[in-house]
Amino acid sequence: MRIFTLLCIVSLLISCNSKDKRPLMGKTEYQQHLNASFKDATTSPLKKKDLKDFKGLDFFPVDSSFIVLTKFTEIDNSPIFKMPTNTGREPFYKEYGVLNFTIKGKNFQLTLYQDQDETTDEKFKDDLFLPFTDATTGNETYGAGRYINLKTTDINADGTFVLNFNNSYNPYCAYNEKFSCPLTPRKNHLDIEIKAGVKSFKK
Repeated sequence: MRIFTLLCIVSLLISCNSKDKRPLMGKTEYQQHLNASFKDATTSPLKKKDLKDFKGLDFFPVDSSFIVLTKFTEIDNSPIFKMPTNTGREPFYKEYGVLNFTIKGKNFQLTLYQDQDETTDEKFKDDLFLPFTDATTGNETYGAGRYINLKTTDINADGTFVLNFNNSYNPYCAYNEKFSCPLTPRKNHLDIEIKAGVKSFKK
């Protein structure tokens, strides 16, 4: 009888633990990491009411045609300027370089930016900022554009740069107006539908 009782308790504990350890939401490591940060109240940009019902971000299906090898060209002596934001805050940025690439037979170019406040921080000094809009902006994706995080160390020795649009995400102000987010410069509009990465947030 004692053995039977003990087995029942062990079975119950295993069942409870398996429920607690739910699989991470997302089909790629990037999606899982992003969903995990949104689900965590200490790191999530979501409002309390949205966090309570959070079931995961809405992504386009992963599409390898939006993983492109780009040619990087550094911009020498680029002036520092104030980047407009949705709140009127004006952080200092500079144009770091341009990326030239081809998607579905069409040639495109995007400008990479570097936050000047981060260049003095050892943890963030290699970070690069890539905001963009495309033909899905304002419809399937957030109206102010999306971002991709890159690093100077991602640049290959031959000057090529792998750009993965499947890893694009929305600025935090898409989820909560208390956040201040850089506005995408007009020159970084792509005249093509980038059906990759995060879609608009449905509250």
